[in-house]
Amino acid sequence: MHSSALFTLATLGASGTCSKKLSSAFSGGAVYCGDIPNAIFLKGKSGNYDNMDVDCDGANNSGGDCANDPSGQGRTSFVDTVKKYGIEDLDANIHPYVVFGNEGHSPSFNPGSHGMEPLSVMAVVCNNQVFYGVWGDTNGGTSTGEASLALGKLCFPKDGLTGDNGHGPTDVLYIGFPGSKAPGKTGANWKAKKTADFEASIKALGDKLVAGLPA
Repeated sequence: MHSSALFTLATLGASGTCSKKLSSAFSGGAVYCGDIPNAIFLKGKSGNYDNMDVDCDGANNSGGDCANDPSGQGRTSFVDTVKKYGIEDLDANIHPYVVFGNEGHSPSFNPGSHGMEPLSVMAVVCNNQVFYGVWGDTNGGTSTGEASLALGKLCFPKDGLTGDNGHGPTDVLYIGFPGSKAPGKTGANWKAKKTADFEASIKALGDKLVAGLPA
């Protein structure tokens, strides 16, 4: 648990509705919000946040507990970038990534239009903990609140999450950071075989980003 990050994030935008909407409301009622300076986060209706659907897109998309995923695809949105880092694609069973942004339908939202870089580090507050992942995919529909199976298991290790079983309560806070916040080729252990090893490799950058948020 990253306690300082948890305190910082949990107290920012923790109640009420979004006053600086960056998007229209999506199918679950959430909007992309800019109330926190230097950050973009998902804010649900009635003062809540968002749920965590499980995404299995990318390499090994039918392996492990992704085997029962009814909608998994063989590539993520940023496969061409991550290939430059020595792996075929992100692996939802290993890499904690967030599905952030919606394209191809109305409403839509592109985090890149607000300065976020592909594969940049994101903070996720879930189950009274903070974990770090990367912006690894976008949603082709109008739902929000989605992350890789690996990130889901970090957040909710006792919930039996699989490719067809996510976390329903809207109590997960996803925060993206505009600007040059991507670890690049050498700033993350892209070839990690364990989720904990990958998350540990981006923790220092994640802690720095959270520390830069207004108190």
